[in-house]
Amino acid sequence: MEFRKSVVLVVIVLLIGAFFLFDVGSYLTLDNLKAQQEGLSAWRQANPWQSALAFFLVYVLVTALSLPGAAIMTLAVGAIFGLLVGTVLVSFASTIGATLAFIIARFLLRDAVEAKFGDKLGAINRGIAKDGAFYLFGLRLVPLFPFFVINLAMGLTSIRTWTFAWVSQVGMLLGTIVYVNAGTQLARIDSLSGILSPGLIFSFVLLGVFPLIAKKILAGIKAKKALAGYAKPTKFDRNLIVIGAGSGGLVASLIGAAVKSKVTLIEKHKMGGDCLNTGCVPSKALIRSARYLEQTRRATEFGFKSASAEFDFAAVMERVQRVVKRVEPHDSVERYTSLGVDVIRGEARIVSPYSVQVNGRTLTTRSIIVATGARPFIPPIKGLSELPYLTSDNLWELRELPKRLLVLGGGPIGCELAQCFARFGAEVTLVEMAPRLMIREDIEVSSMVAERFAHEGIDVMVGHMAKEFRVENGVNRMIAEHQGKDVTIEFDRVLVAVGRAANVSGFGLEKLGVSLTNRRTVEANEYLQTNFPNIFVCGDVTGPYQFTHTASHQAWYAAVNALFGMLRKFKVDYSVIPFATFTDPEVARVGLNEQEAIEKKIKYEVTVYGLDDLDRAIADGEDYGFVKVLTLPGKDKILGATIIGEHAGDLIAEFVTAMRYGLGMNKILGTIHIYPTWTEGNKFAAGNWKKAHAPEQLLEWVEKLHAWRRGA
Repeated sequence: MEFRKSVVLVVIVLLIGAFFLFDVGSYLTLDNLKAQQEGLSAWRQANPWQSALAFFLVYVLVTALSLPGAAIMTLAVGAIFGLLVGTVLVSFASTIGATLAFIIARFLLRDAVEAKFGDKLGAINRGIAKDGAFYLFGLRLVPLFPFFVINLAMGLTSIRTWTFAWVSQVGMLLGTIVYVNAGTQLARIDSLSGILSPGLIFSFVLLGVFPLIAKKILAGIKAKKALAGYAKPTKFDRNLIVIGAGSGGLVASLIGAAVKSKVTLIEKHKMGGDCLNTGCVPSKALIRSARYLEQTRRATEFGFKSASAEFDFAAVMERVQRVVKRVEPHDSVERYTSLGVDVIRGEARIVSPYSVQVNGRTLTTRSIIVATGARPFIPPIKGLSELPYLTSDNLWELRELPKRLLVLGGGPIGCELAQCFARFGAEVTLVEMAPRLMIREDIEVSSMVAERFAHEGIDVMVGHMAKEFRVENGVNRMIAEHQGKDVTIEFDRVLVAVGRAANVSGFGLEKLGVSLTNRRTVEANEYLQTNFPNIFVCGDVTGPYQFTHTASHQAWYAAVNALFGMLRKFKVDYSVIPFATFTDPEVARVGLNEQEAIEKKIKYEVTVYGLDDLDRAIADGEDYGFVKVLTLPGKDKILGATIIGEHAGDLIAEFVTAMRYGLGMNKILGTIHIYPTWTEGNKFAAGNWKKAHAPEQLLEWVEKLHAWRRGA
């Protein structure tokens, strides 16, 4: 096998070498085509079969070896043989050549690529197995990538050779016709004024609009394929049905009503979703109470002899509920009804791409938006299901403070709640299987949070993998593995905070056949469409970011594309996504941090400003943390920013705005910030960047100028 590969490789190298050695490429130019047009046409008339065969074989060879010149040859065939004969010649020659290139790539390269990149190629091959012909057809129909790249790349996949050949033949046909037709028009140019001939202008207009037409055709084919078997109503009850009244669903339905469409919002549980009822709002209310209690313990730092606060944990939890009740009207049925949304309380079931059942009624709709959110993920750990475990959903029912609380998970939710309960006096043990807390953040950020946790008495156990839960003699125990050894941890209550699972079942998606990702979220394209073109998604049910503000952001795209996609669709923009973890110290980030830049091999410069130097931080007694900014090397373009410290979630907004609108560090430095405020930390970070990029040579000349003016 290796010998045969070597022989094939040598032959290919010799042929390519000959192509460049004899400068064959110089003949495959538009100028040469025009210069030789009369002679080639005469040869064709004198030798119709020989000339056709010669062009056919050369075209096959050029395509098979992935050499430059296929586009010019297509124009030449059109100019010499005309539209009908030229299309037949090019269509079959290009398919045979492409298939040969495909076979060569498979024969020479696939084994080596699979050995080195088998994991990545496996995912591609699964997609090819599922929808390979249609995927290749899309690539052929919409020529975003050079055809020779597609030939070689597909040879590395598992797609069958025959499938590759016939799909290429069909997929390239429209493009072939357009290019051959352009060649026929080039043949009619007798002078420069001929460039303005209507036929030639039409051909080049076709070349320009062909990708757009092809995309429309492809979208139509996909839509027809997905919706086959479902009867489309002659009229619809609704323009849009939104399932789920969390952040994404509320915003999507509000947008629909604002543009005067008929919108129905269906919610089976509580309006406002997780954010209002079990997530953002209650957790921040609890954090505020815990923070107040912690600040009383720091009385001497602020010049007081003493301060204390007695509390009733049940009363604290009741305050949390009062806060939720206070915010509730913002997301209420009454408010959204007054804004023009038809709100239905009930359990929705999607029965077809055009209809949804709720409370015994079947509603027809042109489009559906699925915004069903997510729920706490419960890992399959032995014995866990036998315990009355807590999650971010049922935690708010507590009225008695656990004496010993085990928190499973060192991400944002686990860290925020672990610190809260520790401040109320619980003995908190936080267990995380990763080597450090908040694994997505840079190591110095994780370290600063871990140090604060240790100072506040939280037992942080990283690198521990939970294996089993037991109840022995009335005592709850968890067995975790750490460095190959078992560790036993005793506790009274356990809070499971290891992530969230999308709500994708129980309302018809699985029966309908809506595609899911390997993360068990609803798969969506850049327009937030599922594999059914009139079913859209937004929020945690699809990801990739499980934040309230991201769900709202996605909701705009989902609603607008669902209602106006027949006119224009908008790709969802994930370029600038900020987020924060509301521990003390707060952690906020937008864009890249250092570990992501290193993983993605993106070159960067880093600038840091320590908040221990900030006047307002010193005055507030919160002089810790830093502002850290990544920029392009030698430029002030911001790639990302991380802030850890007081008000980090608020301070990050300046960098979010800067990145969103292309403002660099110089613009931040040139902006007046009120003194003394926390926002000056951003300006001083920009100042540190400027110092590192000071024009040293110019400053030397300026120093000499000043010395000369002093007469020195």
